[in-house]
Amino acid sequence: MEDAATAEISRSQVWQWVVSPKGVLDDGRKVTAEMVRALIPEELAKVKATVVAQGEETATYDQAAGIFEKMSLSPEYPEFLTLPLYEAMD
Repeated sequence: MEDAATAEISRSQVWQWVVSPKGVLDDGRKVTAEMVRALIPEELAKVKATVVAQGEETATYDQAAGIFEKMSLSPEYPEFLTLPLYEAMD
């Protein structure tokens, strides 16, 4: 459950940064949908490299990243990230 809570908090924060005019990084850049779309593959590659180095599979990581992106950049705030993630697991 801690991982699910961390994912909920993370995508909620990203969504808030994108929609709020106050969503500005320390260096002054506004967090935008375009920025998030560019960062997701970069961060996903880092995570996958770590997972592969540990001998684990990464097949579901792309799907999870897609769901994270969709829910983080939705015009309306989606209620729960975990619901579509659980559906994808079926």
